[in-house]
Amino acid sequence: MSLASTLLKLGQSKAEPSFLRHAVALTVIGLAHPAIAQDQDDAAPPKVSIAAAYTQEITEEAAFIGRAEALNKADIVARVSGFLESQNVEDGALVKQGDLLFTIEPDLYQATLDARNADLDRAEANLELAKVELTRKQELYERDATPESERDIARANELVAEAEVKASKAAIQQAQLDLSYTEIHAPFDGRIGRVGISVGDVVGPTNPPLVNIVSEAPIYVNFSVNEKQFTSVLETVGENPASLAESDKSPNVHIDLPNGTKLDETGKIVFVDNRIDPLTGAISMRAEFANAKRLIVDGAFLNVRIEALQPTLEVLIPQAALQRDQRGEFVLVVNDQQMVEQRYITTGNNEGTAVIVKDGLREGESVIVEGLQRVRPGVAVDAVVASEQPGE
Repeated sequence: MSLASTLLKLGQSKAEPSFLRHAVALTVIGLAHPAIAQDQDDAAPPKVSIAAAYTQEITEEAAFIGRAEALNKADIVARVSGFLESQNVEDGALVKQGDLLFTIEPDLYQATLDARNADLDRAEANLELAKVELTRKQELYERDATPESERDIARANELVAEAEVKASKAAIQQAQLDLSYTEIHAPFDGRIGRVGISVGDVVGPTNPPLVNIVSEAPIYVNFSVNEKQFTSVLETVGENPASLAESDKSPNVHIDLPNGTKLDETGKIVFVDNRIDPLTGAISMRAEFANAKRLIVDGAFLNVRIEALQPTLEVLIPQAALQRDQRGEFVLVVNDQQMVEQRYITTGNNEGTAVIVKDGLREGESVIVEGLQRVRPGVAVDAVVASEQPGE
């Protein structure tokens, strides 16, 4: 009796459990049809989707965190004391340099100025009298009709009178200044904040500021870069620290607003510090933006991106092909023999759904983008081109 017949007979025995009968039946089928086992050994290679590495001109960027800072900002403080007579602007209003913001009661200071003018008139009259007296004493002294001491006293009185005139004129200047301070004007173009006082309040130099004013256009964006980043920026833009802020060599600077949108303005670097801060290990830089739409607000945190001056030709692959392990980033490459190779690469910045490959891959080499979980290095694959090829 053959082995197959014996196993079949055992499989038909009612005394055996059902699972054993099924196992026997499968074994019999396998023995009776050896082609099935052969087909399992010759299973088709797994299908994967591939994309070719391609080249593209890329203007590289370096990204940093920055903070907006107004070119001019000031707290408006009353320089003289008195009741606030009028508020001439609304909270948050845009103002021009010289616009009248507030008026402090001027009557007291006008009266003081009038008194100082009167003091000057009196001092000038005393000076005229002193001059007449000195002339008289000088004539008498020349005729030996008066002692020299009286002539000297008259001369001293004239000098005192001259000093009083000067003092009166200085007092007038001070009174004029105080009177001018009763009108508070905008020191520069900008936007005022919330007014913290009301008409009728007593204000003065020792009181809190009346309001603050901030210039909005143009505006600075300050940011710091560490030593390594600073070197990378210089290499990226191809300049040195001394020329980085020159108008014709300054790289383009872009920012992302707090909501993530990109500002449709290009800024330029206007300041690079001359040393690295030993406490932070960073160097300060500053970019200037026109801020025509007033979208950059003083104090806002922003993403700053510095562009290279010239584009470079870079190799790119889809981000979907990128994998990582303890050694670093790698891709699975399909070679000309349809075999899978593991290739460690050095990457740069992302460009949309692609990533720049700095080293480890050449243009035209195929990387697996779909089916990565079904393959391993050294196996054959059935590679098909991905439906959407980047760079097309």
